[in-house]
Amino acid sequence: MSDLATYLTVREALFYEKLSEGRVRCSLCERRCEIPQGLRGFCKTRMNIGGKLYTLVYGDISAVESRPIEVKPFFHYWPGSTALTFSTWSCNLDCIWCQNFHLSKLEPKPAEAVYYPPEKVVELAVYNGDAGLCASFQEPTLLSEWAIPLFKLGKAKGIKYCCYVSNGYMTLEVLKALYEAGMDGLKIDIKGNSETYEKYCGEADAKKIWRNAREAKKLGLHVEIVNLVVRDVNDDEAALRWVIEKHLKMVGAENPLHFTRYFPAYKFNNPSTRVETLEKAYEMAKKAGVLYPYIGNVSGHKYENTYCPNCGEKLVKRYGYYVLKYGITEEKKCPRCGTRIPITGQYAGAWKR
Repeated sequence: MSDLATYLTVREALFYEKLSEGRVRCSLCERRCEIPQGLRGFCKTRMNIGGKLYTLVYGDISAVESRPIEVKPFFHYWPGSTALTFSTWSCNLDCIWCQNFHLSKLEPKPAEAVYYPPEKVVELAVYNGDAGLCASFQEPTLLSEWAIPLFKLGKAKGIKYCCYVSNGYMTLEVLKALYEAGMDGLKIDIKGNSETYEKYCGEADAKKIWRNAREAKKLGLHVEIVNLVVRDVNDDEAALRWVIEKHLKMVGAENPLHFTRYFPAYKFNNPSTRVETLEKAYEMAKKAGVLYPYIGNVSGHKYENTYCPNCGEKLVKRYGYYVLKYGITEEKKCPRCGTRIPITGQYAGAWKR
């Protein structure tokens, strides 16, 4: 087992404590796995080797691609820009409808890994003309030991933003370390209410995820919340209301809230989400006081667009992840009534010219 520590993608973890009898407790995510020697934690990317905890995915990149920021979806964060997007393997949740199961359900194999040093990734982003760095596809928390030096280097080299597309189940210690390294954007996928997490996602604690959303806002990160609405699981009125109420309480009315359409995947074959259900969720959110609700995975729907919450002016017209028209002023206001629109960063069209 100790031979694993010789691979470039195997490094001693930053977030753990030593226990008695050679055991360790991981503090990367809120599972806080206690791991005996020679074994891995729940996510399979952390292993106890000789009484020390090691990450097996340091720079083990499973995918890398330049992608529009709207894909994440981030709608109020550096709109119109692209981010170099990357991932590793496995996950710390176990959602049975996972849309990226080809990455999240595979354990890392250090002997077969291709190591990406942070310098190489930053160089690629600069070469591509990407504005940002984004860890996505599977759960980025598992890459944090590598993402911390990556984000520091990226900001030093002129990268405009660094972000996670996450399930939000990291510990506060990790969240603060990422913030200090330069992460300034966090998209959190909300799976539904507490029952949804317990029954369908590996018994995670929803309260910890909303706590992280709140704390990220307090730190000054740009936060957007996405609720994947799954047919006959979390699409009833009570479940949708729970998400809306939590959103208003923990991150506030100005924070974007996306309701996205589920499609059958992995081990779950319920039919795709009804568009009418997403529209209902949107209207419920508006009525409750959410200023910027959205519908996702329904390309061309009018609720993909951004509207002024004061006068109703269509400010941003989208088709999927394409920005077709951008009407917010450089001062980040509605051109019709002057209402301030909360946008982090600038529209790419304003700084690419």
